[in-house]
Amino acid sequence: MKLNVLGIIKKYTMLFALIAVVIFFYFNTDGLILLPQNINNLISQNAYVFVLAAGMLLCILTGGNIDLAVGSVVCFVGGIGAVMMDKNINMVFAVIVMLVGGLLVGAWQGFWISYVKVPPFIATLAGMYAFRGLSNVVLQGKAVGVDDGFFLKVFGGGADCYIPDFFGGKDLNITCIVAGAVVAVVYIAYELKKRITAKARGFSVVPLYTLLIRVVCICAVVLWVFYKLANYKGIPTAFIWIAVVLISYGYITSKTTVGRYLYAVGGNEKATRLSGIDSRKVYFFAYINMGLMAGLAGILTIARQVGAQPTFGQLYEMDAIAACFIGGASAYGGEGSIFGVIIGALLMGVINQGMSIMGMEATYQKVVKGIVVLVAIIFDVLSNKKKK
Repeated sequence: MKLNVLGIIKKYTMLFALIAVVIFFYFNTDGLILLPQNINNLISQNAYVFVLAAGMLLCILTGGNIDLAVGSVVCFVGGIGAVMMDKNINMVFAVIVMLVGGLLVGAWQGFWISYVKVPPFIATLAGMYAFRGLSNVVLQGKAVGVDDGFFLKVFGGGADCYIPDFFGGKDLNITCIVAGAVVAVVYIAYELKKRITAKARGFSVVPLYTLLIRVVCICAVVLWVFYKLANYKGIPTAFIWIAVVLISYGYITSKTTVGRYLYAVGGNEKATRLSGIDSRKVYFFAYINMGLMAGLAGILTIARQVGAQPTFGQLYEMDAIAACFIGGASAYGGEGSIFGVIIGALLMGVINQGMSIMGMEATYQKVVKGIVVLVAIIFDVLSNKKKK
């Protein structure tokens, strides 16, 4: 039992850290951090972190590689979209251009990294400077507003960027409550089906009591979050985009061939090449995918800020990288999960919001975030030493 407890603590270290941080800020903010509006803001303000971190995880899996250009790319594609909509160009066309623009940037960087063998740090550092400069060119050094109401509603900007309450609730958003219940039921069904399938194929499964504890805890958290959101305005549309991205990347990393290739390249690239896998294509996929996520993050950012500015996206890459490493992604590659990304992004978001509510200066907030990232990396390094 002792070994099991130690194993659980080690496996879910950052989850326990997140719980501890929430409890700390709950008492130090007189409960303000768990107000429905603050939970809503936590999700909406950190939408770009979830999206970028999901893409960044794939880069890190290939061997601890990162993309330093994503913040500049967010500003660049967001600026293009804002300028297009400011000129009354169709919003759907502008969104497509932003996503394609992100893809092209990812393909550009992925080509140099995967086929020319330019180190990812150098290639993306060059991109960080280049696309920041191009952002200023596109925006001509000034802010450009976005007033397309439909765009703002769909991508999480303005006062009405919430899923309507189809049941007409007054003090409580019934649609939000129903959505939470549906999510909980779907999750229970998924876990049961996975267990039944595993047993039918003769695979080992976790004890039933362990599964029940996990399912009950996760469903309780889901229902609590949706209840909190229902007490404010309901489900923000940014939350839908976050969910789509995280579910998609959770599937890619755990259920697809390309996901296995990403882990294999990060685990041992030489052995992967000898087994017949073209590691160049794996690298290219990781970075073109990162470009797509930067395009989506650009869309969410200009919607949230109701416009674009040349300074947007600064340090976004650091937030995404930090979320991955805090969530358990290995600095050496080959390890990491979308669940970890969620925990890492939430931990960073809670720390930011908690310190802001407490009135802590932005300078000290950066110091705390830096220490948290350092601790996560030290933990990873020590873990790898033990394995060796």
